[in-house]
Amino acid sequence: MTQKEFLQQCENEGIHLTEYQQKQFEDYAKLLVEWNEKMNLTAITEPGEIYEKHFFDCLLLHRVCNIEGELCDVGAGAGFPSVPLKIAFPSLKVTIIEPLQKRCRFLEVLVKELELQNVTILNARAEDVAVQSQKRYNIVSARAVANLRVLSELCIPLVQLHGTFAAMKGSNGMQEHEEATNAITTLGCQLTKSDEVQLSDGSLRVNLAYEKVRKTPKGYPRAYAKIKKQPL
Repeated sequence: MTQKEFLQQCENEGIHLTEYQQKQFEDYAKLLVEWNEKMNLTAITEPGEIYEKHFFDCLLLHRVCNIEGELCDVGAGAGFPSVPLKIAFPSLKVTIIEPLQKRCRFLEVLVKELELQNVTILNARAEDVAVQSQKRYNIVSARAVANLRVLSELCIPLVQLHGTFAAMKGSNGMQEHEEATNAITTLGCQLTKSDEVQLSDGSLRVNLAYEKVRKTPKGYPRAYAKIKKQPL
């Protein structure tokens, strides 16, 4: 996907990018390639693939939930999906939770270079943040972090009542949803929207949006070792 094709696809999605926003995406791609030589941020480094498999892929989240208010991105890695969403929807407030310090360093440089406002980066684990802070968000997103049974317990406690847990998955997304039904229900959510998109190489992207209809019961999230060993 060339930059021109990316812009056209965004237009098709109803996302209109200014010249300044286009430049932000250009700079993002350059920084991603540059920093990837120093640390393992992504296996995708070809510009066309960055635009399609990272940037456009992240923006597809707008199909299943309104990108507004405050978004918390769990395990954002190199900034996905929160930074592309922030560029495209500048009024969005973003909190990024990333446990690896070196990735946080990249994110700090990225936010500064792209001149992004209202972006907070926390070098922490999601389950610790959920226990230690009362802050809750109307959108909590995660992309390529963990199996949905595990991911649900990391993310849903951070979602405010009637907010959205947005899980970005690959071709096995609906299968993971079926397997995680007990976890999602126990933690207070229910599926409201799902969307499937096939990229140019034939790979499938499945985005799932869950509404938090009940408060998460006390005792969740548990410690990560227990979540991983005994997922709901």
